[in-house]
Amino acid sequence: MTRRTAGRVEFEDEQGQMVRYVRHENGRGPVAPTARVHEGAWLAETAYVEAGAIIGDGSRVGAGSWIDAGAVIGTDVLVDRNVHVGPGTHVGDGARIGAGARLGRDVLVEPRARVEADQVVDDGGRVRRRSSGYGMAA
Repeated sequence: MTRRTAGRVEFEDEQGQMVRYVRHENGRGPVAPTARVHEGAWLAETAYVEAGAIIGDGSRVGAGSWIDAGAVIGTDVLVDRNVHVGPGTHVGDGARIGAGARLGRDVLVEPRARVEADQVVDDGGRVRRRSSGYGMAA
């Protein structure tokens, strides 16, 4: 059962518990009361942020994406549509997560790293920033 009231979304989970979310001012995405989403972040109306998750300033979370419990999204991160960021996962500042990507539990995405569309990163995995291949001039 799902119930919507002004600024709030409530539904019954698989265990029969009532789960409540409040809508974020910027984009109207539902946020668990114990999550922290910066006022400068944007959440699509159909993106969910679970308990204990943190989302930094300037980050954007696309439609249908799910930021799981305890995940940390840095500043200026782009999470495209239909992405799952697993529990306890950390996404560094400026990272990009492609549409349909699935990040497991306790994944580390380094700052400015890219996760490709539909890529699956297993539990405990690490996504490193790729170098440009160019060196620095002396």
